[in-house]
Amino acid sequence: MAFIICFLFLSASASLATAQETGSNIRLGSSLSPTSNSSSWLSPSGLYAFGFYPQGQGYAVGVFLAGIPPRTVVWTANRDDPPVSAGATLLFTNDGRLILRSSQGQENYVTAVALSAHSASMLDSGNFVLYGPKGSVLWESFDYPTDTLLPTQRLLGGQQIISSISATNHSTGLFRLKMQHDGNLVQYPVNTPDTAPYSYFTSWTDKTGDNVSLNLDVDGHLFLLNTTGYVIKNITTGGLPTKRMICIFRIGSDGLMRLYSYDLNQKGTLSVVWSSTNDECDPKGLCGLNGFCVKNDQQAACQCLPGFDFVEPGNWAAGCERNFTAETCKTGDAGASYVIQGVDNTLWEDDSYSVLSSTDKDGCKQACLEDCNCEAALYKGGNCSKQRLPLRYGRILITDATSGLIKVGIVKPVNASQNKKEITRMGILFLGLSLLAFGFVMMAISLVIICKNNVWTKDQAPRLFTYAELELVTDSFKEQIGRGAFGTVYKGVIGQKMVAVKRLHKSLAEGEREFQTEVEVIGRTHHRNVVRLLGYCMEGTNRLLVYEYMSNGSLASVLFKSPESRPFWKKRMEIARDIARGVLYLHEECETQIIHCDIKPQNILMDENRAKISDFGLAKLLNADQTGTFTGIRGTDGYVAPEWHRGQPVTVKADVYSFGIMLFEIICCWRRMEVDLLQREAILEWFSNGEIRKLTGDEKVDEDELKAAIKVALWCISDDPTLRPSMKRVLLMLEGSAEIPVPPIASSSICTV
Repeated sequence: MAFIICFLFLSASASLATAQETGSNIRLGSSLSPTSNSSSWLSPSGLYAFGFYPQGQGYAVGVFLAGIPPRTVVWTANRDDPPVSAGATLLFTNDGRLILRSSQGQENYVTAVALSAHSASMLDSGNFVLYGPKGSVLWESFDYPTDTLLPTQRLLGGQQIISSISATNHSTGLFRLKMQHDGNLVQYPVNTPDTAPYSYFTSWTDKTGDNVSLNLDVDGHLFLLNTTGYVIKNITTGGLPTKRMICIFRIGSDGLMRLYSYDLNQKGTLSVVWSSTNDECDPKGLCGLNGFCVKNDQQAACQCLPGFDFVEPGNWAAGCERNFTAETCKTGDAGASYVIQGVDNTLWEDDSYSVLSSTDKDGCKQACLEDCNCEAALYKGGNCSKQRLPLRYGRILITDATSGLIKVGIVKPVNASQNKKEITRMGILFLGLSLLAFGFVMMAISLVIICKNNVWTKDQAPRLFTYAELELVTDSFKEQIGRGAFGTVYKGVIGQKMVAVKRLHKSLAEGEREFQTEVEVIGRTHHRNVVRLLGYCMEGTNRLLVYEYMSNGSLASVLFKSPESRPFWKKRMEIARDIARGVLYLHEECETQIIHCDIKPQNILMDENRAKISDFGLAKLLNADQTGTFTGIRGTDGYVAPEWHRGQPVTVKADVYSFGIMLFEIICCWRRMEVDLLQREAILEWFSNGEIRKLTGDEKVDEDELKAAIKVALWCISDDPTLRPSMKRVLLMLEGSAEIPVPPIASSSICTV
């Protein structure tokens, strides 16, 4: 019976959509502009509009409620693209393409891919639809939701909606809601795996089978439905009046899900009729790195760890940074420069590198003080979990007995009277220029002693070593662990710490540029997926670099050494996402934008936990006002982007191309795969024939994940760099947080995928 009712409901909806289509037909050749009277196309009743709306200093394209202030946007096209100027045009071309043309003449598909539509409609359901020659639906906005669901819209298994940055900026925000294939509806922060430790809302409907969808009825009934028409779970009860009343379901910029209603008669504002929680601190990541959420009159507010201030006051998501300079740390003497300050009853992500058991809080504090690697510790029930910064997902939780113990630098007070006495005493002991000369001598000696005994911390510049020191720590360069185009890498030990020492073997004239680039570039980077430079030597003709030691060698050795030792599919995809995060950091999050120029498996190093990018000898730094640069060809054959050979300006998209080639190697475990046109056609043929498992041999791989990864790789290796996605987009696609359209290469041959 339930199935029959569902079928009748869907049939009625389809009939209604067909009727609405007739009344809001948009013909080929139609166009819109932001500042003219024709800035949007209305649905038959005038309730919804598709077209331009103001965003920031320009305009975006999307679907919104028409004539209802404040403007309520329910769908945004290409949401992460910058706003366009008033001179932009939205065109429904005579050949059926829906494109956004900037005032400079640049064109982007609103539908992400090229289509040959015959007509379009803005429906009263809020759905914008493109039709084929016989009225078949080619594309509809309901299939590509952003942060909102409207009545009759569904979120299918594997789909997700992602919050906006704010009410006025509809770019991708911090939180996502995913309808998982296991039947569970779950909320996560963006850029996290679909695993329980990262979730902060769940419907607890897992193991109910595939093809479960999230549905919203016109009366505000939000529910999970399987393909047999059976309601698995009611999220809301519904029952809202349907005459002159509309409802909207949305994941807000604060990470909470809410159901809104709007009375069209009263023309007021959206009213909240249901919220996923009353605890606004529930969403993980609301406060950014090194910040934690507290309740302030039941409203969420963010605070920084002791010794930290907000990076951008007023922008909680930007996180917090130290307000003191980290002192030189020597194991055993750390307590001389630091104190431990606590934040009680807090909950954090536990990413510990060492756990001590059967200790008290004072013992935990002391253990962290005496460990240079320890920047914070989480203490609970006799367990002391040592942490490196940053800390994530912090919040006050009264029922939790965890204490956050933060290592904070000591600010030493200046005693004016004591300084005066000391100056007087020194004046008596030393006279005139003798005092000044003695002071300079003592300063020089002190600096030498500090440099001799200095060890690194995360926030310090790389240390300068002598050649004799590095010869000693490597036992006269006894154990070779790697060799590349510019140098040989040896294993060494400094104190208790394993290091990798890279000795450049080119002549000084040839290798000097690579050496200086490496020190300059990697010395300023601090990211969990970028290898850390600990020090260097530039004594005479000797040029050496000291890195953190990566115990599992290069990605090339992991992938290609032997079929038995290569990682399984899940681990390989985790490695690909690690690399993407590292490249994204270089492109968008560094103080100076960096093009690596030599992304390949040999330059990806592995430890027990993650993959890290290394070897910055060929990297190119961009000025703040630069987007590209002209330079000679850099990189390794097979990974070099086509624009290098065409004499075109090189942008960060060159790294995206190299990443795409390497992603194919990660997918297939093929060595040095040079993806020429014939091989691309073979891959596309396998796609269209459903033979993609040829890429992974006998390995058992989730076919949807395999298809997604191949599509991402094909996008990355587009000949036209403007078609390649940004690394942020690549990461979102690999994480399943963004739609992956059909790749532009011979797209007609894979239209069935």
